[in-house]
Formats: sequence, structure tokens, C-alpha cells
Amino acid sequence: MFQQITKGIKVSVKTSFRGSVYREHRQYYAFSYYVSIENSSKETVKLLERFWVIFDALNNTEYVEGEGVVGETPILRPNDIYNYRSNCFLLSTTGAMGGNYKMINIETFEEFLVIIPTFQLTTSSILN
Repeated sequence: MFQQITKGIKVSVKTSFRGSVYREHRQYYAFSYYVSIENSSKETVKLLERFWVIFDALNNTEYVEGEGVVGETPILRPNDIYNYRSNCFLLSTTGAMGGNYKMINIETFEEFLVIIPTFQLTTSSILN
């Protein structure tokens, strides 16, 4: 598990290899990642945006950004935990992802970035 704490917000990530799929006559390696966001601060915050950088072993880089996560912009009160699962597809058997969430303190309207730790994506066969 990969973890990072920024301003009292802990982001934890676990990954799993889901197999290979074919799209447009190309083989891709499918990965799921499970994210837990825990508010250990004394403030109530809202997740506004996400920004990801996705790398693979073939030197491909993809940038993903947008509002919220999985269609939601969750509000986390102190001690709340928000969990979600998402997926990515790589052209190689290994890669990595990392990025940040833009959050806002809903009482002071201060916006800040929460670091998503860089984590590895690796097929099961590579690990053995």
C-alpha cells in the first residue's frame, strides 16, 4: 500500500492487475486502483478536482484531469473516510501513477493540493 499525508488528509492506494484486453487491435494491460482518502484534520474539506500523471515502461505518458473522482465531489468532515475504485490501461506490463487532488476547506474557502503518492502498476507475472 502506498500512503501520503498532506495537511491532515491521508491518501492510501492499493493496486491490482486485472488482465489484458484488446482495443482497436492493440493489447492493453488493465489495472484497478483502490483509493482511500481519510480526513485526519479538524477541518471539513471538499474534493474539487483530480490530476493524474500515468507512465508506462514504453515511455508513454498520459495526463488525466477533471472534476471530482468517479463522478463525485465528496465532502469529508473530520475523521471521515472516502473510498473509491478506478481503472487504467497501459500498453506495457509495468507503469506508475501519481498526482494530486485539489481540495477546498468549506469553512475558510482555502484551496489546497493533496498529494497522491506515486504508485507502481505491475502485472502479476512480473512479481513472481
